[in-house]
Amino acid sequence: MKHAVLNRRKIRRTSGDILFDTVNYIILALVMLIVLYPLYFVAIASFSEPNMVNTGQVVLLPKSPSLDGYRRIFNNAKIWNGYYNTILYTVAGTALNISLTMTVAYTLTVHRFSIKKILLVYLMIPVYFSGGLIPTFLQVKALGLENTRLALIILNGLNVMNAIIARSFIRSSVPQELSEAAEIDGCSHFGIFFRIVLPLTKAGIAVLVLYYAVAHWNEYMLALIYLRNPKLYSLQIILREILLQNQAQDFMDDIVSATEKQRAAELIKYGVVIVSSLPMLILYPFLQKYFVKGTLIGSIKG
Repeated sequence: MKHAVLNRRKIRRTSGDILFDTVNYIILALVMLIVLYPLYFVAIASFSEPNMVNTGQVVLLPKSPSLDGYRRIFNNAKIWNGYYNTILYTVAGTALNISLTMTVAYTLTVHRFSIKKILLVYLMIPVYFSGGLIPTFLQVKALGLENTRLALIILNGLNVMNAIIARSFIRSSVPQELSEAAEIDGCSHFGIFFRIVLPLTKAGIAVLVLYYAVAHWNEYMLALIYLRNPKLYSLQIILREILLQNQAQDFMDDIVSATEKQRAAELIKYGVVIVSSLPMLILYPFLQKYFVKGTLIGSIKG
C-alpha cells in the first residue's frame, strides 16, 4: 500500500511540467511543419496545374490534378537508366563502405594490436589535410578510373569518422571478455569478426548503411567530375540537367505549343524531385529502430 502511494506521488505532474511539455510539443510541431512542408509542397505541385503553382494558388491541396508529368518521366529511358546506375552505385558503394569501415573499426578495438594508435593517427591525417580536387583527379585518371563506374564506387570508400563511430559500437556491444574467451577457444580474428562482432553490432551497421546509402544516392559531384558517358550518369546528374532545362525537351517531343512545353517542363521538374527522393524516404522507416538504437549506443559509450 505504501509503495502504491509513493508511485502515485512520483507520477503526479505539476502545472509547470504540463506547461513545459505543452511548449515542447508546440515547438516540435512547428519544426516538423517547417521540415515537412517543402517536401509536401513539391509532392502536390507535381500533380497540380503549373500556372496555379506559379501564381501561389497551390498551398495545401493540389489544383487540377494530373499525372502527365509522371507519365512523361517514366516513359523516358534516361530516367530508368539513371535509376539503374544510382541503385548500382548505392548498393556496391555501400557494401564496400561497410566492409572497410567495420574491418578498420574492429582492428582498432583489438587489444593486442600494438600499432592501432599509429594506425588511427594515419587515418586521421586525411581528415584534416586533404589532397584537393586536382591531385585527386590526376590520380583517378592515372589509375584509369575516369569515366568508369568504379570511380563512384571506390572513391570515398572509407569515412574515418564513421569508422570511429563503428569502433564505439563494437566496444559497447562486444565485451572484451567475450573476444578473449573466443580467442582462448581457438577462434581466429576472422572468426571473431564474422561470428561475434558482426551479429552483435547489427544496430550500428544499420546506422552506417543509412549514412552511406543516403550519401551515395545523393552524390552528384563525383559523377559530374569523373563521368563523361551519359549511359553512366546517375539519377542526380539527370535531375540536374532537367532542372536546368537542358534536357527537358527529351520528355516532350510530342508537344508543339510553346505554352504546353512550359507546362510540361514545370510538371517534370517537380515530378523528378519526388521520383529521386522516394526510395530513401521508403527505406528510412525500416531502419528507424536500428538508427535510434545505434545512435544512442554511439553517444553513450565512446
